[in-house]
Amino acid sequence: MKDLTKYKQSFLINTVGLVCLAAILLFASSCNKDFPNTLRVDYPDDTTNVTLKERKVLYIILDGVRGNALKTVNPPNLAQIVRKSIYAYDALSDFGTNAMTNAGAWTNATTGVTSDKHKVVSEDFSGSQLATYPSLFTRLKQVKPNLRTASIAASQAFNANLALDAVSKVNFENDDAKVKDAIVEELKKPEAAVVIGQFHSAEIAGAANGYTDNTTAYTNAILTLDTYIGNIMTALQQRPTFAKEDWMVVIASNKGGNVPVDPGSVGLGAFSDPVRNNFIAFYNPRFVSQITPKPDINSLPYSGFAPRFTGTSSIFTNAKLNNNTLGNFGSNGQFTFVCKIKNDGAASNYPAVVSKRASFNIGVPGWVLFLENDVIMLNIGQVGFSNRQVSFGKIRDGIWHSLAFKIYNDAGKRWATVFLDGVKGLSLDITDRGNFDTTAPFTLGGNFAANEGGTINVLIKDIALFSAAISDADLVANMKKAVISADYPNYASLAGYWPANEGGGTTIADVSGKAPSFTTSANINWTSFSDSSPHVSPLISSATFGVVINNVDIPYQIYQWMGIIVPNSWDLMGKTWRPTYTDVRNN
Repeated sequence: MKDLTKYKQSFLINTVGLVCLAAILLFASSCNKDFPNTLRVDYPDDTTNVTLKERKVLYIILDGVRGNALKTVNPPNLAQIVRKSIYAYDALSDFGTNAMTNAGAWTNATTGVTSDKHKVVSEDFSGSQLATYPSLFTRLKQVKPNLRTASIAASQAFNANLALDAVSKVNFENDDAKVKDAIVEELKKPEAAVVIGQFHSAEIAGAANGYTDNTTAYTNAILTLDTYIGNIMTALQQRPTFAKEDWMVVIASNKGGNVPVDPGSVGLGAFSDPVRNNFIAFYNPRFVSQITPKPDINSLPYSGFAPRFTGTSSIFTNAKLNNNTLGNFGSNGQFTFVCKIKNDGAASNYPAVVSKRASFNIGVPGWVLFLENDVIMLNIGQVGFSNRQVSFGKIRDGIWHSLAFKIYNDAGKRWATVFLDGVKGLSLDITDRGNFDTTAPFTLGGNFAANEGGTINVLIKDIALFSAAISDADLVANMKKAVISADYPNYASLAGYWPANEGGGTTIADVSGKAPSFTTSANINWTSFSDSSPHVSPLISSATFGVVINNVDIPYQIYQWMGIIVPNSWDLMGKTWRPTYTDVRNN
């Protein structure tokens, strides 16, 4: 994935000269009550001697706490915290495709860049570029050398690699209880300013037992961490100087963990990966609660250009491949065909929309996808045989559909199986049809002679042919993807891929480098479109992943909170999340 676009927007907080005197915040145990607001409501009229509160940060890292699992468990203390937070249960550890590790996730969350830049991809930090992209401890030391920073970690590797420039570093290997106690002790120090605590017990429980919300060991670890957070928040609020301070509390997973993928998330890139699913919250008792959910895939537009194939009977527009063999399947070859199709036409019987066949007549070899009223069918012909066909299902609804079929051998027989919109359909035994190859060209759109077809008005694009039978599971999981990329199943077996996004001209080019182009009718109509369809998973741009909080946003948010202007030379990839305040007008 490409880097997220930087959002170097200023973090503006409008103050109105109000005296912010606070009472001690009593930490409630009920998840139905807010944390008490420490702000007074009876502000004096004279604000001449206003003193701004000193800004500080408490940053709690929860290794392996998957955001969606935390949402289901809903532990009491975190349930209160989100009521005064900017937060996300669909936050992302990383928006790329690299393998996730604890080390890489920690580094994202402390440097403000992903492994594309910091190069931490293994647990031993080998090959890191931390000298170029240092952690926030180093940056804070550079710009605020008198600031007390503390790192208290349950993983020695965290401090050894990311907290070298912390004023105080304490290690308690795999002992979260001692990490909690040390954070409480650090918060008793008047000079404490940036305190980071790293907890590892949920990661250990998840790796050993599973990261699901119905795994007892894992959920118990989360609940214990929630208790520790309650203890830490109480210690924070009991600071003698708390009324003169303005703390932002950051609570974030470093990463999630492997669980079965939610079918509703398939095709959402990083949002589909449970290892990248984490929880992030920016808390302050003055913040208005703001959740940042992941996008609804059904609302993302499928956009581009497509050739529109129209016509009646023999007067059709079409596109023919400049090759007479591609699209033949032989007597035992295995193939998979996929495409996207939108039927804007009236109900009609028997017009071809994709074919490798000279005629629809009985006894003519080849195959054809044709329309029959509201449905689309696959028909296979052979010399000396009647036509044999199978239905994909209905597509005459004016929205885009994902269509696939495969020819394959199994248990001594030869089969054709159809798929529509991520659902496996019917299978057809074609063993007795043998080799139905033909010299007729592979054709998109209308094809056959008069009296063999009705009316068509269809858009077809993202056509691909594989010289392999993609597994049922892989087709179901991937066929709705709008783009055939290197991570697509059986990508090495791609025999041809025609996105059909030219927008003009008479050529539909192959981009695989393995096949010739289609040549269209001279009067083909190229159509621009931007449509939402539940049956297509559009390519998600890197900006889409920025609609939720990412690990790389955390350092940027901390710098802004601490009044640090981030120079362009730091080359950060995160952005700031502007809070809305309960007591201040946000213009």
